[in-house]
Amino acid sequence: MYMITTATSAEVARATPTVAVLPVGSFEQHGDHLPLATDTLVAQAIAHAISDAYGLLLLPPITISCSHEHSAWLGTVSISSATLASIIRDVVASLQRSGIHALLLVNGHGGNYVLSNVVQEANIDQPVMSLFPSRYDWDAARAGAGLETTTHDDMHAGELETSILLHAYPQVARTGYESADHDSGPRPHLLVYGMKAYTTSGVIGRPSAASPQKGKLLIDGLVSLAVGHLHALGMETDRQDR
Repeated sequence: MYMITTATSAEVARATPTVAVLPVGSFEQHGDHLPLATDTLVAQAIAHAISDAYGLLLLPPITISCSHEHSAWLGTVSISSATLASIIRDVVASLQRSGIHALLLVNGHGGNYVLSNVVQEANIDQPVMSLFPSRYDWDAARAGAGLETTTHDDMHAGELETSILLHAYPQVARTGYESADHDSGPRPHLLVYGMKAYTTSGVIGRPSAASPQKGKLLIDGLVSLAVGHLHALGMETDRQDR
């Protein structure tokens, strides 16, 4: 699987897509077993699969976003929420000048809270943008893939993210995930103290339960779940909403 789109301008012109898909990742620590680019790779894998399934214009990923809660670990790089919001709005404006008036944001990093506001504001007059996966989508995909953990317990570098990378980009996953589990318990002051208050390894979750088979089922499930978002943006597909 490519880590970035390889389409040419002529190929896009022939395909005449009406909706673009933009992966939004991050560059932040993911313990010792996953790369800093994990969220970008996760978002790219999901966006690539959705693009292939529905004929969307796949955009290159945003690779640095709002990872301030991970700043205690070396290698983490962030931009401000205002900068991220501006990037999204500029991308939308550029797409509209190209005749593409709808955008599906595939967000791979839970700390990008500002994206919800950007999407809400964009849709005041008519539906032009959707944020995927929602919490419902993640929960449904987890259940369909048979994951053993919940979204809360498996917050970071755990069963879900490790499974997706083992499936989509097995060459980047390091050994050691089998013994990297960490249960942080409640995290009432995450926004105040960041991740460092709840984990020393950078992991919150159960990567030991990960497998490439679960990763494939997660991606397949999310592709099916995306149809509801595309229908909300006015795109017709052969699949029914889930």
